[in-house]
Amino acid sequence: MSGNETVSVHILDREYTVGVAPEERSSLTAAAKLLDSRMREVRGSNRMAAVDRVAVLAALNLAHELQQLRDEQHARNREVERTLQDLHRKLDGALGTP
Repeated sequence: MSGNETVSVHILDREYTVGVAPEERSSLTAAAKLLDSRMREVRGSNRMAAVDRVAVLAALNLAHELQQLRDEQHARNREVERTLQDLHRKLDGALGTP
């Protein structure tokens, strides 16, 4: 990918170098901070917890939250669609369109 730059992020006291488009740098940095925070929450005071287990549990929590947001958005989209259909019917009725 041309135009990418490398960015170093720190997650659970480990450094990772990632290639990213310049316009996505701040988003990637924010995502890394979020993941680091969640992994620290999952690990809690158990400093001996396996990093891979902590990573999977943190990823699962984040994926679950993402799925909930998608479900909520889908429900909102259905409601908006129903409202638009109702308004369309009302307009057709007011205009005498069958």
